[in-house]
Parts: sequence; C-alpha cells; structure tokens
Amino acid sequence: MLKRSMASNAVILALFALVTAGTLAITQVTTREPIERAIREASAKALLEIIPLDRHSNDMLVDTYPIPRQYWSRLGLKDGGDINLAREEGRISAVIIPTVAPDGYGGPINLLVGVNRDGTVAGVRVTSHSETPGLGDKIEVKKSDWILGFNGKSLGNPPRGQWKVQKDGGAFDQFSGATITPRAVVTQVREVLDFVAEHRKEIFSAPVSERAVEVEQPTESGQEEQ
Repeated sequence: MLKRSMASNAVILALFALVTAGTLAITQVTTREPIERAIREASAKALLEIIPLDRHSNDMLVDTYPIPRQYWSRLGLKDGGDINLAREEGRISAVIIPTVAPDGYGGPINLLVGVNRDGTVAGVRVTSHSETPGLGDKIEVKKSDWILGFNGKSLGNPPRGQWKVQKDGGAFDQFSGATITPRAVVTQVREVLDFVAEHRKEIFSAPVSERAVEVEQPTESGQEEQ
C-alpha cells in the first residue's frame, strides 16, 4: 500500500512538474515578442531624443558599429557595446555612443552621448544611475534641464581644459549640494569627445551594418521585409 501511494505521488509530482514547465515555456514564448518590442521602443525613444527623425533617414537601432574591445575600458563598458549611426542620404551625420561614468556618487552612471560629424555634442542622456533622489538625479532630463547644457558643446567650446564643473575651475554648473555626480558626467562626456576625435575617420566611415541591410533589403515580391 505504501509503495503504491509513493508511486502515485511520484506520478502526480511528475505531472505537476511537466505542466509547470509547459506553462513557463508557453509564457516565455508568448511574452518574448511584447518584451522585445517594449525594449526596442524604449531604446528608440532614447536615441530619438538625441538625434530626432528629421536628422536621419536610417534605422539607428539596427545600423550600428561594434566598439572594438580595446576601447571598452576607456568608455567604461564591461561587456562592450555598439555605436548607433545616424545617416543622411547614406552619409553618417552623427553617432550615439554608450558610455559609463564609473565614479558617480551612488555608483556607475550609464550614458548615451551623441556626437555630430563636426565634433559638437548632439545630446546626452542618462539611461540608468543610482544617484541620490532630489540631488544627483538632476542629471535626468525629466528632473532638470542640466543635461541639455551639453548640446552644441565641443572640445573647443569650451576649451578642453574647461571641461570641468565650476567648483573645479571649469565651465559647467554643478548642483547645489551635489558636485560628484555632475563632475562624473562632465568628465565622461569629455572622454567620449576625445575618443571620437581620435577615431573620427574610422567611426564616420563605418559601413552599413549587416542587420540594417537585412531590414532595408526588398523581398522577391518587391515588398520590404517586416
């Protein structure tokens, strides 16, 4: 009787595990597409805040250039990343580079830095951080317009030596009661500008990525692939 009960329980447990696994698999399959779509929409929104639609004719999400491994540490990237390319009539007019300021008050600050072909800043956005609410979080565009102060700036405007917060003798405002956060962001944006200046030819002559070609290529019926 005991053996029969144990066998019955084992069958029930096996069936339960099978049903649970099946449910999880179905859930994963059915939610994967909405999640991927949401991630794509969020990423596109961030990119378009820096380089709006009227400034490019390609899909910046798929037209990318992988950052060579030797530059990962310089840009603060542990796992690498891609440069998003903005093209006008096939010519790269601006790029958006992911970077991480490692020395924020609350930890690393993840950024996207847009750089125009002429070396000026197209825009900067913070994608994630752990800075103090009400102080350091003013780097977010929804909390303050401070981050917009980078627009149009370059290594010559202000002079490179002035790429510091005012407390350090530089040209950029800090926040009242919070200097570490803006200092970290200013330093990292300048680092990105230095990186682009040093590798300008390589970056602005990047070929259209294979993924972008696949998206744009027409099918046999003459319709674009979805």
